[in-house]
Amino acid sequence: MLSVPSAEAEIRYHKWEVKYEYRSPDCYQKLVITINGQTPGPTIEAQQGDTIVVELKNSLVTENVAIHWHGIHQPGTYLYHAHYGLQRTNGLIGMIQVSLPPGVSEPYTYDDEKSIILTDWYHESTFEQATGLLSIPFGWVNEPQSLLIQGKGSFNCSTLGIEAGLCNATNPECSPYVMTVVPGKTYKLRIGSLTSLEALSFEIEGHNMTVVEADGSNVEPFIVKNLFIYSGETYSVLIKADQAPTRNYWIVSKVVARPSTTPNGLAIFNYHPNNPTTSPPTVPPVGPAWNDVEPRLAQCQATKARQGYITPPPHKSDRVIVLLNTQNKINGYIRWSVNNVSFNLPNTPYLIAVKEKLHHVFNQSPPPNGYDHRHYDIFNPPTNPNATTSTSIYKLQFDSTVDIVIQNANALSANDSETHPWHLHGHDFWVMGYGKGKFDIHKDPKKYNLVDPILKNTVSVQPYGWTALRFRANNPGVWYFHCHIEYHLFLGMGVVFEEGVEKLGKLPPSIYGCGDAKVSP
Repeated sequence: MLSVPSAEAEIRYHKWEVKYEYRSPDCYQKLVITINGQTPGPTIEAQQGDTIVVELKNSLVTENVAIHWHGIHQPGTYLYHAHYGLQRTNGLIGMIQVSLPPGVSEPYTYDDEKSIILTDWYHESTFEQATGLLSIPFGWVNEPQSLLIQGKGSFNCSTLGIEAGLCNATNPECSPYVMTVVPGKTYKLRIGSLTSLEALSFEIEGHNMTVVEADGSNVEPFIVKNLFIYSGETYSVLIKADQAPTRNYWIVSKVVARPSTTPNGLAIFNYHPNNPTTSPPTVPPVGPAWNDVEPRLAQCQATKARQGYITPPPHKSDRVIVLLNTQNKINGYIRWSVNNVSFNLPNTPYLIAVKEKLHHVFNQSPPPNGYDHRHYDIFNPPTNPNATTSTSIYKLQFDSTVDIVIQNANALSANDSETHPWHLHGHDFWVMGYGKGKFDIHKDPKKYNLVDPILKNTVSVQPYGWTALRFRANNPGVWYFHCHIEYHLFLGMGVVFEEGVEKLGKLPPSIYGCGDAKVSP
């Protein structure tokens, strides 16, 4: 990370009020969570080295609020979102843009920049969703009703029956998002995905995109027509307004990796001075097939660190943890699990429990470092679908190098292996490699990219495949590593790493308020 003279850094203050309001982002009215009346919330713009102070007033009345500053370590494009219950699904999201300090330039040029957040959108409330997910029989959330581009979508109101009065196709709230460009100019487009369920393909009709940044790291440039983006990821692409300037073009988001019934999200790429409300004269691009894994895997493998901006990874790791992604049952309830263990949060925060040696508040037995690799069949539903729950955490030696291998397997239904985006709090990691089928701990590490692996904070694992990561456990604290699909996390698909908590100073008294922490200093 570049050092920034303190004279150039600023303290930037934001005052937010979080509350429920009725909104119609896709023409259908429902309760959403807003920040200062907005969803997505205000974009935080800062320069590297700045201090951001956010004063938040929780006006939800009956719920707590937790905001996660997703991936924020260095210059680039980042996200923020709720991390309490299913609040992210209700619209409590936003973007963080960090610029370089004066005198430091990016390794590419452009005339202007714009940002865009992609989400999926449900009409059912998160309370109804949570009730279904925690019930017998299991009530899955199914596919979202809409895809939103920068908080705007368009649901077909004519398909509704008794609820038709809640839907108004002429509501200006759900008019298509318009991105206006000047012919001949090149734009840096910052794209972030905070979907609750879906992986997406993003494209701008008739235009190629050059990928230059991923999760805040400079990428060796490569050109795509469709950008595949998973929940929690951010990308920057360069796009030149080099098509016929006499018309507008479609911006399209489409579900991939699931046989979804959700219509594509549509916005307008408006060439100035054309009327921004004029729809393009063409049919929107159909996009790639939902189950075509090859181009998605090819993009993953093409995302490497840019020459001149490579941070070499350690050539060896001190510890290897293999995480098998599974769907399981516990006492008849559907859960998502890692190594057949479904994660539960204790009532007392881990950071306080570890710091104050409150050993009784969570399971002290170490979670499994792997699974029965020899006998487990990743291509079929588990022969024994039953799992266990646990509050145990992985204790990592401080400043050690840790390899994580995430292995995808078949879910409870036959011929169903899901795509999972995994996000690590508190760190960036090197993406060492991707593979198909079952990871071979003896052969596959020999194929790791030790030359120019990209540093990211969120990474996808493709169906029946594996992804390998490497990171330094050098950030004292307790850190979540979890699937970024909201419903998978809600039902236990995550683990916690603890490293160097003893190196932390005295914790602020204001955080001692939950569980057994109430009796601590």
